[in-house]
Parts: sequence; structure tokens; C-alpha cells
Amino acid sequence: PHLPSFPTRRSSDLDGDKVLYERAFGDRQVEPERIPMTVDTVFDMASLTKPIATATSVMSLVQQGKVDLDQPVSSYLPEFSGNGKEEITARELLLHVGGLIPDNALKDYENGPVEAWERICSLKMIAPRGEKFAYTDVGFIVLGKLVERISGVPLNEFAADQIFRPLGMLETGYLPDLELQKRAAPTEQRDGEWMRGEVHDPRAYRLDGVAGHAGLFSTASDLVRYGQMMLAAGKAEGSVLNEETFHEMTKPHQV
Repeated sequence: PHLPSFPTRRSSDLDGDKVLYERAFGDRQVEPERIPMTVDTVFDMASLTKPIATATSVMSLVQQGKVDLDQPVSSYLPEFSGNGKEEITARELLLHVGGLIPDNALKDYENGPVEAWERICSLKMIAPRGEKFAYTDVGFIVLGKLVERISGVPLNEFAADQIFRPLGMLETGYLPDLELQKRAAPTEQRDGEWMRGEVHDPRAYRLDGVAGHAGLFSTASDLVRYGQMMLAAGKAEGSVLNEETFHEMTKPHQV
């Protein structure tokens, strides 16, 4: 497939348009056997899922005019209301100042995604919106649901269609296939089995591997492509974010 080009923006060779050094060190697995690291190792991205998949997907919808960051999330997700949550905005969730708990109980996820979402919608706030910074997985689970509701497709499909494939990030996504799983670095054990290509985060795992806060897998070279897009600040041909959206996404906020 055609891959977008990210042109040099300065005369220096130390720029974001090319890889200057790429080498693997150490091991990607040490138990039950040692396997050397490779440059094409697939990694569980953990909370890098938040900016790369979820926040970028939200900003794609903003760019399309389908989401207003300063409208209450409940205007898009009516069930996300009650206990003071009805006025929380998407911007506040992106900035972790929505007043939500960092993580709700793991037992809230034991009966699958439908009941887990009902439990999230019934949560009480831990602080008034906009007044306290509290890094929260819950807020990004809500943002992932927002992407799904507005786009009409699951978060993994939207991110693949709107971000990863257009950028040439062909080995990035949720629920990696068997070939990618073979190259994945294991994390730790679940029920006596090593997790390899299976999401480590226990809440994302119980959400069938697709969630706004965790679940993404990628390689170093694919992340470079995302980084090149961001370094180009929305000015490169093939970027999924235009300049206005890039600056909206990256401008500083007092939190």
C-alpha cells in the first residue's frame, strides 16, 4: 500500500522524517526460555493506548465536526449521567480532570462489557469536574465508548480505518492476529499461562481486549510513523490530523 511521506521541515539531518539508528538489544522473553529482542517485536502498548488510539480517534471525530470537546459527554452518551456526571465534557476526560475515579473495582467487569458499562455509568464522582487532576482509566474507557457511539463502529475498527492504515501503521491495533502474536513480547502470567499478544490490563481483558485505556499493540517502527506525523504538526501530506486539530490536541492546559 501507498505510505504517506513526511517531508523534512528543517535543513538539519536530525529531523523527524527518517530513522537514523535502529537496533535491538537484550531479550524480549526470559522465561520459560530466553528469546532475543528483535526490531520487529510486537509490544503491549498499555496506557499508550490512551493518546495513540483513543485521543487521536476523538480528535478525528472533532476534525470531522462530529464531536465538540466542550459539550457534555452525556449529550452523546445519555446513559452517562447521574451523580453529577451529566456535565462532564470530553475535554475534561482527555485532560483527566472530569472528577472520575482512577479505576473502578475489577469485579465491575466480571460479567462482560455490557454490565461493565452499566457499572461505569452508575459511578459517583470523586471530585467536582474541572477542579482536580486524577489520572483515570475510567475516563478513557468512556472516551472509547464515545468513539464507538458516534462513529457507529467499535473503537478498534475506527482507529484502524482512520489512523493506523492511513499512516501505514500496518502492525498496530487491538487483538493482534496469530502472526503478530508470535512476535509479541510476553508480559506476565494469567492463570499459569504467559500473556503474549493478549492484553495485560485486567479491565481491558474483561472488555474483550478493546478499550479506550488499554489494549493496543504495536511495534517500534509503527510508533515512529505516528511520531513523524506529530512532529510534522499537521503539515505533512498523508497526516490524519490537520494543523488546526493538531494544535487543539497539543496545546497546553492548566490542570
